[in-house]
Amino acid sequence: MALSKLGKFAKTMFQKHPLITNSFVYGVLYVGAEFSQQTLTRKVLVITNTPKEYDFGTVGRYAVMGTTLYAPILFTWYRWLDKKYVGTTAKIIVKKLLLDQFVITPPLLVIFFVGMSIMEQKKNYFEECKNKLIPTFQTSCMFWLPAQTLNFMLVPPAFRVIYVGSCAFVWINILCWIKRQKY
Repeated sequence: MALSKLGKFAKTMFQKHPLITNSFVYGVLYVGAEFSQQTLTRKVLVITNTPKEYDFGTVGRYAVMGTTLYAPILFTWYRWLDKKYVGTTAKIIVKKLLLDQFVITPPLLVIFFVGMSIMEQKKNYFEECKNKLIPTFQTSCMFWLPAQTLNFMLVPPAFRVIYVGSCAFVWINILCWIKRQKY
């Protein structure tokens, strides 16, 4: 009974407030990825016998990034993309894939690295982006092209941001790992 009410509530929220609902869900998934990354690196795979505390400042930065920046951008992007290129033919899917990977992904990666550097109050906001943008973009091609193929072939437009958010849970774990690397 409660599950049925929850399902109806979620459906109503997606219909009446799609941007807010998508932003909330995407933000939760984004934060979940960072939280799982910290659990792994600070609690499970610790080299010393003393696990480290969670870094809630970093978790908060991921919340800001996922909820207020990425989700609204992706919501708007997929609405435009689905209106401009309607259908699931191979030709349409290839157009969407190429646009998604080569038009929106590079700015999103720049927003991620520069935005995080600003929130971390680094001296040089662009250094990390300069060092990590190309390898991250190459990795994103290997991850997102197959994921987005499934998205554009199978996922109804109303659920694109949620699907991408679910994939992003995996991707953000990869991105968190890349961010922690020294280049």
